[in-house]
Amino acid sequence: MSIERHYFPGNNTPEGFFSYYGYILGQREAEKIICIKGGPGTGKSTFLKKVGERLAEAGESVDFLHCSADENSLDGIVVTDKKLAFIDGTSPHIIDPITPGAVDSIINFGDFWNDKKIADQKEDIISYNEECSRWYKIAYNYMASAKCIYDNLSNINDEGIEISEIYKLAADIIAREYKKYDISIKAGNIKRFFATGITPNGTVSYVKSLLQPMKKIYLINVPEGYSNISFMNILLDGAVYRGFDVEAYYCPMDPKRKIEHLLIPEIGVAFTTANKWHDLEPWEIYTGEEDRREITMIDINDYLSAYYAEKNAGLLSKLSKLYSMMLNESISALSRAKEHHDLVEKMYVRNMNFEKIDTLVEKTVNDIV
Repeated sequence: MSIERHYFPGNNTPEGFFSYYGYILGQREAEKIICIKGGPGTGKSTFLKKVGERLAEAGESVDFLHCSADENSLDGIVVTDKKLAFIDGTSPHIIDPITPGAVDSIINFGDFWNDKKIADQKEDIISYNEECSRWYKIAYNYMASAKCIYDNLSNINDEGIEISEIYKLAADIIAREYKKYDISIKAGNIKRFFATGITPNGTVSYVKSLLQPMKKIYLINVPEGYSNISFMNILLDGAVYRGFDVEAYYCPMDPKRKIEHLLIPEIGVAFTTANKWHDLEPWEIYTGEEDRREITMIDINDYLSAYYAEKNAGLLSKLSKLYSMMLNESISALSRAKEHHDLVEKMYVRNMNFEKIDTLVEKTVNDIV
């Protein structure tokens, strides 16, 4: 059965654009990686969408890799069973062939444009790109401010949580889910991505698509800003040390440390957190009457000191409002950056030969199928 999944391989974060593109397919893992080169508006995303949709219709399972600058645009697709990836290799996530010919190849969309007409618009293109970069800097500064507030939220919540009870909870889950599996000589691999993107249209989450093939789902409700770093890392380590490959999906506000969702495909178990920014209800996970998946609900608020929560309620509410304000200002700046990026795209669009790209789509699909 064809499975379509969606996620972000890179994201807008307080550290700027943060890339996990190197985890899409490893060189030894991949059969083929095609790097796509070309400017904005040259048809890369449309090509990826058409190829991905056609392959899904043909019964292939496809991962659609979304762009955090515009969630409606794609930066790549992975044909999972065939270990085949098409990846947009242009800025800010520059991807170049590592093992040319043996693994990697290039499709150059510059072959489909009119060089002279694009060159005639040089000054406008450069000006719009500079303005786009300026708004990104503003967005990331707002996001860095939001991160400071976010850290205060996190610190307050962490201090009020009974950490020993969290460790017991993690130990109970490990005993329940991993006990029949021995520690492996060879540790499993970790892939790292984002299920939620901070985009010009706000926060966008694709976590539901990732949960489709999972047989057992732990749905964990967490307070806004709660770090859950130790809890999720314990679950991750328990799986990796038993030789399971895992997929870790990180929080864009803490892209190096905080895991929001953890998938262990080999045993069909997923751990997913929900809060006001990526809310999820059990009924949203079920796909129909034939859905036999098991969902276990966990509320981290149950481990939060009632006295501590009441004592800090006013401060937490104030911090939450400030955080929302800063994050929304960042999103507004991302939207302004996209406006200027769209102007650049239009200059390329009107100077492209899209008929040749459509021919390339047909050839690509036929070669794979």
